[in-house]
Amino acid sequence: MATSKIYYGCKLSVFFVSLRINFVNSFSLMKILAVGWNYLDHNKELNQGILPKQPVIFMKPETSLLRDNKPFFLPDFSSQIDYETEIVLRISKMGKNVSEKFADRYYDAIGLGIDFTARDLQNEFKANGTPWELCKAFDNSAPISQFLLKEDFNLSNLNFSLNINGETVQKGNTKDMIFSPEKIISFVSRFFTLKTGDLIFTGTPVGVGPVKIGDHLEGFIEDQKLLDFSIC
Repeated sequence: MATSKIYYGCKLSVFFVSLRINFVNSFSLMKILAVGWNYLDHNKELNQGILPKQPVIFMKPETSLLRDNKPFFLPDFSSQIDYETEIVLRISKMGKNVSEKFADRYYDAIGLGIDFTARDLQNEFKANGTPWELCKAFDNSAPISQFLLKEDFNLSNLNFSLNINGETVQKGNTKDMIFSPEKIISFVSRFFTLKTGDLIFTGTPVGVGPVKIGDHLEGFIEDQKLLDFSIC
């Protein structure tokens, strides 16, 4: 009887371990890569006029995503949260050391995202030469739209914009990117293995600015509204 109990206990432990593994694998694990300083006029507005020689990359955790046009609540650790509107790429297959000429095969859809930035903290971190995670990667700092098949758009000449309270505050076109989506994918895949579901925020154009409680944000790719949420 004792042997039976021990055997049963071992099988039960294996069952719980298996259940835990299946539970973890049921989530879509992914990473969010983001590009800084990818539009020259934006760089100039933040006194960063030097043309970067390679993409400036930082990361956001999955907890930074804000989906389904849910409201964004201003955090209490910053006195200035700025919007930065960006085209977002959705990676569609695994890739490592991807050649630039084949990079377009590694993403299947685009969306519109906002890289909310705690500007006061970022200025402090830039002055001290310290990392940006606390000002860029906090919870809900990356509102994201639904995704659209890239075949429906010309990615080398794509308009996108942001309205706040009915007024256009930011307009961009992908033709003004310093580094194209293909260059970005090729570059980051040297350092990180890209996996299906990963997202790449491709940088923001000129016109960034602060948000406040009560603001209503609407984001567009061409004339299609994809973001529509409020600041609380």
